[in-house]
Amino acid sequence: MIKSVKLSRRDFLKRTASIAGAAFAIPAIVPSTVFGANVPSSRITMGCIGLGGQGTWNMLGFLNNPDVQVVALCDVNAGSDDYDMLYQFKGSSSAGLQHAIDRARKATAESFIGFDTYSDFRDLLARDDIDTVTVCTPDHWHALVSIAAAKAGKDIYCEKPLANSVAEGRAVCDAVKRYGRILQTGSHERSNDSARFACELVRNGRIGKIHTVHVSMPTNEPHHDTLRSRFKPQPVTPVPEGLDYDMWLGHTPQVPYIRARCHFWWRFNHTYGGGEMTDRGAHVLDIVQLGLNTDDTGPVEIAGCGNAPKEGVYNAFMEFNFECKFANGVRLIGKSEGTRGIKFEGTDGWIFVHIHGGRLEAQPQSLLRETIGPNEIHLGRSPGHHQDFINAVKSRGTTIATPEIGHRTASLCHLINIAMLRGRKLNWDPKMEKFTNDDIANKMLTPTMRPPWHL
Repeated sequence: MIKSVKLSRRDFLKRTASIAGAAFAIPAIVPSTVFGANVPSSRITMGCIGLGGQGTWNMLGFLNNPDVQVVALCDVNAGSDDYDMLYQFKGSSSAGLQHAIDRARKATAESFIGFDTYSDFRDLLARDDIDTVTVCTPDHWHALVSIAAAKAGKDIYCEKPLANSVAEGRAVCDAVKRYGRILQTGSHERSNDSARFACELVRNGRIGKIHTVHVSMPTNEPHHDTLRSRFKPQPVTPVPEGLDYDMWLGHTPQVPYIRARCHFWWRFNHTYGGGEMTDRGAHVLDIVQLGLNTDDTGPVEIAGCGNAPKEGVYNAFMEFNFECKFANGVRLIGKSEGTRGIKFEGTDGWIFVHIHGGRLEAQPQSLLRETIGPNEIHLGRSPGHHQDFINAVKSRGTTIATPEIGHRTASLCHLINIAMLRGRKLNWDPKMEKFTNDDIANKMLTPTMRPPWHL
């Protein structure tokens, strides 16, 4: 049974008083939902947890949605200017709570009404007037926050990967089901029309019998070069003012603050993320899952090898090759070079899906002019990843990237990393979700958590 950290009323009142007093030098502004000002009863209230690059980007995506009222923001970082890499705001080094507020103010102009602000996600979840939350923390926090949100009765938009381990992902799925919540995994490439069309072509046999999928996850961009320049011991530095570093660490071991291990760069340390495999690789492998119709299962064999830093604060694989085999005999072959995307190969042709953007290539080229017939497999189209979530919340229907879908894609990423760490071929039982030939690998499916945090 999953146990989620529950905030007592006494602790909640203590934290609320602390926040109101001096947790941040940011005024807590009462949202208009409290008074009902210009807010239709059908409008969905939202709190945003985690406001780095992607968290702020998602907040802005929901902010001007007429179906949504963002009322609260939460981040352990009050706001800092030491993010030397942000995908979403190129040229900026600023992220965190205050910078998210500044960007929201700029985006909404005269309609800006402000937000209540928190440093502890449990305080935000304790509010009865919040319907939904975004979970855009570093990966190691995804599962515990999502489980707590489900238990608190919130619907959840959780960034990919759904969780930082196989066991945590399964726990999220179980919690969402148990508490009757809606969850969208932030695998937004799945909402791309061209990617869905390509997968329809594959699943309807347009390239014949599929036998191989090649994926490319290159690690040759400027931030990868910056990362490689840091493959050496990094200095311990003071914790920045306004950062609750112990809360940032959460269930992970207590370690000294090192700037190069924190904002953005955490994803290249297996304690907090899975390297390129769970960063952009999760987008790539998610479309593989869709094309192979394996959203509720996984491979049966995994093998791989790779190079990872030998010293310093990073240990994720930077160069890698891997191969997985599915129960139907299809081979998935991956490498850390080439053009980012997926090539589905069949007996009668191939289709390549570019990640990001969704541009398609095919042989024969006529494949891209095909029409899917009324009696064939249709995968539907998304109104946009954020809107798809909101539509599911309103209808109590199914999202385009359900918890199970997010879990199975994340699991594929983790299984490949584990196989490379073990340096041997592993046999996997996707139904039982365990390795059948390696007890050590099975222990790597569940993280050891620092008290008081636990699954």
